[in-house]
Amino acid sequence: MTAARSTRDSQDADDFDVEEALALVKGTGPRASGEPGRAERAGPGHRGTDEAAAPAPGAQGDRGKGGHARHRSTPWPEARAAAGRAARSLPRRTPVPVPLDASLGLVLAAPLTALTDLPPFDTSAMDGWAVAGPGPWEVREDGVLAGHAEPERLGDGEAVRIATGARVPRDATAVLRSEHGHLDDKGRLHASVARTPGSAGPRGVLALAHGQDIRPRGQECRSGDQLLPPGALVTPAVLGLAAAAGYDTLAVVPRPRAEVLVLGDELLTEGLPREGLIRDALGPMLPSWLRALGAEVVAVRRLGDDAEALHRAITGSRADLVVTTGGTAGGPVDHVHPVLRRIGAELLVDGVEVRPGHPMLLARTREDQHLVGLPGNPLAAVSGLLTLAEPVLRTLAGRTAPEPYGLPLGEAVQGHPHDTRLIPVSLRGERAVPLHYNGPAMLRGIAASDALAVVPPGGARAGQELELIDLPWAAAGIDACLA
Repeated sequence: MTAARSTRDSQDADDFDVEEALALVKGTGPRASGEPGRAERAGPGHRGTDEAAAPAPGAQGDRGKGGHARHRSTPWPEARAAAGRAARSLPRRTPVPVPLDASLGLVLAAPLTALTDLPPFDTSAMDGWAVAGPGPWEVREDGVLAGHAEPERLGDGEAVRIATGARVPRDATAVLRSEHGHLDDKGRLHASVARTPGSAGPRGVLALAHGQDIRPRGQECRSGDQLLPPGALVTPAVLGLAAAAGYDTLAVVPRPRAEVLVLGDELLTEGLPREGLIRDALGPMLPSWLRALGAEVVAVRRLGDDAEALHRAITGSRADLVVTTGGTAGGPVDHVHPVLRRIGAELLVDGVEVRPGHPMLLARTREDQHLVGLPGNPLAAVSGLLTLAEPVLRTLAGRTAPEPYGLPLGEAVQGHPHDTRLIPVSLRGERAVPLHYNGPAMLRGIAASDALAVVPPGGARAGQELELIDLPWAAAGIDACLA
């Protein structure tokens, strides 16, 4: 149930008739005049779009398709907040030690405390000479290289060649840069500088300050100093800092485990569509997307339209988050709601006032497990991921919510009469340019996009600033999908 299934996911058919939508906004459409809407005009069993027939936000509907009572959908911002709260109610997750090379993108579960002084000894900040006292200096024949043991101490009036990062000899008063020193005909070292850049003329005397170009021990931190607090995201720079501070492993919040259950008998895993069968788009897409959101994907299972198989898969899963594709509406083979009722799951969000993705849901299946039911249409499933799955995974992983930001629209965008719309946009300069091919069953627009724009009910005009939701790879690079 992972591709466009207008007979299944009718509530998710966002390509609603524009004229009918505008009429709804103006109060002149068939619903306002008492005439039957498009869904009511259709005969029994028809599962065409019901965008226009959807009840207004907060309204109690009557019996919906499939005989199920209509539920009250959750406004989009409230649905995202509810998903974050759901994971916060769980017990604190036990930190795990992870090697540095596997820690990128995780969150520190304990303070990063320096295990040594940084630097651990006085080091040279430049290539040149370590010198003691005022010049000129007698230069030793040997030199000091990085990685060598403590060199012989310097006497007053002595100098020795030294490399960047090398340990400075005791009693050295400064490091004289290579470009600031020259040897006279007796081999003595003088501190001098050309009078003008590039000049070959006489050189002037350079005043050398005490401690110049020496990085003193503990300049950056002392052993025991807190370098980063718990909750800090492990970035490449954090890995470097941790290594410099003496760490081989980090105590981090473990990645939340996710399992993907792909539903639908009509899905092909290879080749071209044929004989009523279509290619599964979400099976290949969701695992990488979930990894980009910080999850460890423990399994991807294809179940078809089998209620018993779905029941066994959910009750047998040990993942923190189970993600299903399709089957969230009320059709004869939409088994997600019946199975959740059968196992006594608590529905936290049952439908969201957003297009695409209206029939998404969030349920607590066990005390330590949640399920996100995604619609079967691909772009609608992306909407469900970013609305419900992302807040759950972010909270489980210990990450903080990103700061909201927005950009002006490059052109006007048609809105839904009552619901929020999420549309793919390309970021060009200081504008968010809406992309075409943004229907619920389409991936062409999202594949070329940098973010999703949050369009309020009724639409947005050109130049209006809208909130943007970054796509994981747009913010962190494509490697985020492979972590």
